[in-house]
Amino acid sequence: MLKVIFYMLSGISFMYSAYFIVMGFGLVKKNKKTKDIKKNNKFAIIIAARNEALVIGNLIDSLKNQNYPKDKYEIFVIVNNCTDNTEEVALNYNVNVIKCDEKVSSKGQVLKFAYEKLKLRTDIDAYAIFDADNIVHKKFLNVANDMLNRGYNVAQGFRDTKNISDNWISSSYAILYYMQSLFMNQSRYCLGKSSFLNGTGFVVKKEVIDKYGFDPKTVTEDIEFTAMCAINNEKIAFMKDAITYDEQVTRFKSSIKQRKRWSFGTMECLKNYFLLLIKKGIREKRFECFDVAIFFLAVIVHVLFNFVQIVLLINVIVNIKDYSLAQIITYCFIFLLIYLFGIIVRILILKKYNKSIKNNIGGIFLFDLFVISWLPVNFACLFIRKCNWDQIVHSRNIKIENI
Repeated sequence: MLKVIFYMLSGISFMYSAYFIVMGFGLVKKNKKTKDIKKNNKFAIIIAARNEALVIGNLIDSLKNQNYPKDKYEIFVIVNNCTDNTEEVALNYNVNVIKCDEKVSSKGQVLKFAYEKLKLRTDIDAYAIFDADNIVHKKFLNVANDMLNRGYNVAQGFRDTKNISDNWISSSYAILYYMQSLFMNQSRYCLGKSSFLNGTGFVVKKEVIDKYGFDPKTVTEDIEFTAMCAINNEKIAFMKDAITYDEQVTRFKSSIKQRKRWSFGTMECLKNYFLLLIKKGIREKRFECFDVAIFFLAVIVHVLFNFVQIVLLINVIVNIKDYSLAQIITYCFIFLLIYLFGIIVRILILKKYNKSIKNNIGGIFLFDLFVISWLPVNFACLFIRKCNWDQIVHSRNIKIENI
């Protein structure tokens, strides 16, 4: 019986991994460019800011230097739960500052507040969302405008890292985002399917928010809104040339706190939207609904996959006498090959995005430790019922010209 369960879990893990590998092959295709219109959309740039006085100035500088008509975008800083001088710093940059006077416990609720405040602004065509610790490439709004003019109402930009080489943790985060951008978002976009929102550096037409509303129920508003887009048949484009440079955490404790929120939010989305996505997908034969539903299973599958590996390892150790030296060497060789393959993939990805191999050795060799350390987090998120929106401190004062 135990063997049957073991093989079943192994099969589920294999099929789940195979699904995303197959989707990654979309990179060999090219998205068919649709006929676009010529229009400079008016953007409202929304920045949710909570104790970000050290970094928000660099973001505003990069936004003010966009290669886009200055009268076609406005910057709105939504300050909330601040105990520092974020509001004063933003005001000194002569941007719109709105103080969130409602009780909010997540970034999603701050965005909801902002959308409500700007609802009556008929001159706004689209929202662009950034985190306060970001800095933005000067072409971002141009690329986003082109994508909206091609008929997409929602589009995710490329998420790069401004402090990739600080240590192995920030490097691992960067590698993770490069993999997601390449094998999840760009591959789906090339296949003509919907990509996934990724927290920051995305745009959405105002008419979409006005029509469907925005009322997040989870602490991961990005993937929750991805689900809402799938349900409402709004395809999300991927803009590989619209680059946002994000600050990654460098402390392991902060990383665990952040990933706990991500995993808990994914489980919340699974509970709130999985059945709705499946029903909608069956009824309307919509691939995107199934795709998002499958993604929401990631936490559970990660736990199952690693459980299988742990059981296999324990079985080998306990019954070591039953294995010949050749078998043990074979097992070790297989694990070594898998590890080396991962290293090669990570090196190729870093080279693709013109990042230093030498300065990111830690991330290249310790990325697997980064993934394994997610296991206890995911396991805990199968059972916990609440996760606070804890602040991640940002302090890397890097200007756009230093990237």
